[in-house]
Amino acid sequence: MKNRFAFTEEKVILKALGEYLKRYYAMLAGVLVLSLVCVAGTLYVPILIGRLIDLLVPGSVDMKVIIPQLTKIGLIVCATAILQWLMNVLSNNLAYRIVYDIRSDAFKRIQELPLSYLDKHPAGDLVSRIMTDADQVADGLMLGGTQLFIGIFTILGTLLFMLRLSWLITLAVVVVTPLSLVVASYIARHTYDLFQDQSKVRGEQTALIDEVLGNEKLVKAFGQEEKMTERFEEINDRLSGISLKALFYSSLVNPSTRFVNAVVYAVVALSGGYAVVAGKMTIGLLAVFLSYATQYTKPFNEISGVVTELQNAIACAGRILEVIREKKQIPEALDATALEAAEGEVKCEDVYFSYTPEKRLIENFSVEVKAGQNVAIVGPTGCGKTTVINLLMRFYDVDSGAIRVDGKNIREVTRKSLRSSYGMVLQETWLRSGTIRDNIRMGKPDAGEAEVVEAAKAAYADSFIRRLPFGYDTVIGEDGGILSQGQKQLLCIARVMLALPPMLILDEATSSIDTRTEMKIQSAFIRMMEGRTTFIVAHRLSTIRSADLILVMRDGNIVEQGTHESLMELDGFYAQLQRS
Repeated sequence: MKNRFAFTEEKVILKALGEYLKRYYAMLAGVLVLSLVCVAGTLYVPILIGRLIDLLVPGSVDMKVIIPQLTKIGLIVCATAILQWLMNVLSNNLAYRIVYDIRSDAFKRIQELPLSYLDKHPAGDLVSRIMTDADQVADGLMLGGTQLFIGIFTILGTLLFMLRLSWLITLAVVVVTPLSLVVASYIARHTYDLFQDQSKVRGEQTALIDEVLGNEKLVKAFGQEEKMTERFEEINDRLSGISLKALFYSSLVNPSTRFVNAVVYAVVALSGGYAVVAGKMTIGLLAVFLSYATQYTKPFNEISGVVTELQNAIACAGRILEVIREKKQIPEALDATALEAAEGEVKCEDVYFSYTPEKRLIENFSVEVKAGQNVAIVGPTGCGKTTVINLLMRFYDVDSGAIRVDGKNIREVTRKSLRSSYGMVLQETWLRSGTIRDNIRMGKPDAGEAEVVEAAKAAYADSFIRRLPFGYDTVIGEDGGILSQGQKQLLCIARVMLALPPMLILDEATSSIDTRTEMKIQSAFIRMMEGRTTFIVAHRLSTIRSADLILVMRDGNIVEQGTHESLMELDGFYAQLQRS
């Protein structure tokens, strides 16, 4: 059953690759034509050599006839070599164009996938698919584009030439040939699963390496070096075992086909030798047949190697196409409108949501936030605070109910306009590779120098930025490079200070900042939040006492809501959290 399923899957993958190939049919046609011409030239040369051998009869060697023949052979060989080089250039170009398209489509699809998919798949595995697996596809296509076409044309062409010379010997060759095909196809079918497993384990290894390198400080801080090494060695051992097994079985194709090819050559030599002795064939013609026997059997050896590479390429292509075929996030409504100049009135109506159907999270969530209000969301870990933020930003869509901004259901507005209406400062900072200025200006690319500096001053980041080697032109890496966690968070705050959208989301925005700077930032936040709807997710209750509305969550539900004073008077769950 597994092999039957694998065969069906291979057909689907080959069909998908064929769709990419159709985009470059002219280039493919060029490769096919050049392959045909190269094969014709290669097969014509043995006939000329056979004629030369028959001309070399002792006592009657005519150099006036031989020299033109040698010149003709030389010209054909040179022309064939040039055309074969041109064919390789076209074939390689075709392979890399297809892989370029596949990579581009895969990367575009990742941008369109829902966060639920990205949450379930390690980043390292996706990187492995787009980079390593794509390279394997390119290698397979390049090898297949040159050797496969030439091999098939050589086999067919050789049979036609031999058939014209002697149908009896050709028949003997054709009878023996299927043995090579049966052996090659049997081994190829069984190696596909091994190459597929190899790609999966390689992706698992890349994911682990990416995870460890990205969190090396954390690994060292908790003394996990030995454990991570053990995990890597376990995966590496599995990869080594699967790779060795795949290579071993795939390498059986070549010696098996070579044995069959040797049998073919022996059949031609014996039957041809008998024909020469019987006077039915000249020595030159026998030489032609032996040359054809070598050329006929050689493609089977090459094709066996091509089949091995193609099996690997198909398995790797399947992993990339799996990403491309993945369902996109729920598309925007056809009549979706842009949310422009949002006032910030937010209303949640009977919202239900869960990440997995079997585990409930948000249930019957209803709240009405007026424009300009500061709303704090508090509760124990896992109660759904960050989930509410994900729903407000439409990183996830609600299972039922509705979230409205300024009276509009967020499903009826474009995601881009909705998200650009929010400014986010999260506990986990995010910076991209580039200058300090580029990172601050990310939310407002057209901001001038004065605006950038003013935003940095408002976030109390200007002083440390100017102490950097190149100030605002200092280049940092994706993880912030030499910057401390607090400095990275200040840059994220400056980014929001510069954009100043109508709504704000602050998720422990000052968690990595020292107390003195935090007091200054809080005063800057107060100015920034004036007239803007703000959602504050806080674990430290001292940071949200001045909020206009406090939502107290537990197990995905709002159990209490009100101001700090009213909730303390209620002496309920919020009061317990305060006292604890």
